[in-house]
Amino acid sequence: MKVIYISIAVVIIDQLTKLFVKGFSIPFLNFNFDGMYYGQSIPVIGDFFRLTYIENPGMAFGFDPGDGFKLAISLFSLVASVGLLIYLYAIRNKSLSLRIAIAFILGGAVGNLIDRTFYGVLFDYAPLFYGRVVDFFDFDFFDFTLFGRSYDRWPIFNIADAAVSIGVLILILFYKKHEEEKELEKSLVTVTADAADSNSQIKPDELTSAENFINTAEEINEQTDNRKEVSD
Repeated sequence: MKVIYISIAVVIIDQLTKLFVKGFSIPFLNFNFDGMYYGQSIPVIGDFFRLTYIENPGMAFGFDPGDGFKLAISLFSLVASVGLLIYLYAIRNKSLSLRIAIAFILGGAVGNLIDRTFYGVLFDYAPLFYGRVVDFFDFDFFDFTLFGRSYDRWPIFNIADAAVSIGVLILILFYKKHEEEKELEKSLVTVTADAADSNSQIKPDELTSAENFINTAEEINEQTDNRKEVSD
């Protein structure tokens, strides 16, 4: 479960950057940081990359489902985040690439969940679960149309969005490998089960050996992943 540190790092970096952009205050320390004003845009690499402060009213790409759906979206994000955490624990012995991918997705989901759940209350503009997501990365790409809307720049996003995208990209790149692992496990389990049902009188310790073989194969695969990452 060491990959959980990836999720924690994503959440921390995501929230720090959002507070830097939005601004915050600590009353008992008499400290106030103004941040950027809403709609402000700061060039970083000319017009290609800018920091532009906006708040996403609902879902990705600025799509606003309306107040009636905001609570449902926030609650769904909460359930999904808990589900991802449980799944990350369930795959703790699986390949490193799969665990890293889920860790990035979990970190991104929690990062935006914090905005939706608490920002409305913390910044005194909406009740619990009705907050808006802070976005600020603004890139100029080719013109395109998405969900019936035309864009001359890429939709503004944040660290959490980027983390989810990275996780999904890792899953896509290593999809074949993950499928091969599943097939290997199914084959080994099937062979073991068939042998146990036959008249070969397989002993319990032999079944345990088969399970150990599966675990050993997974460990070898993980060590191979680690060597590749070190060499890269």
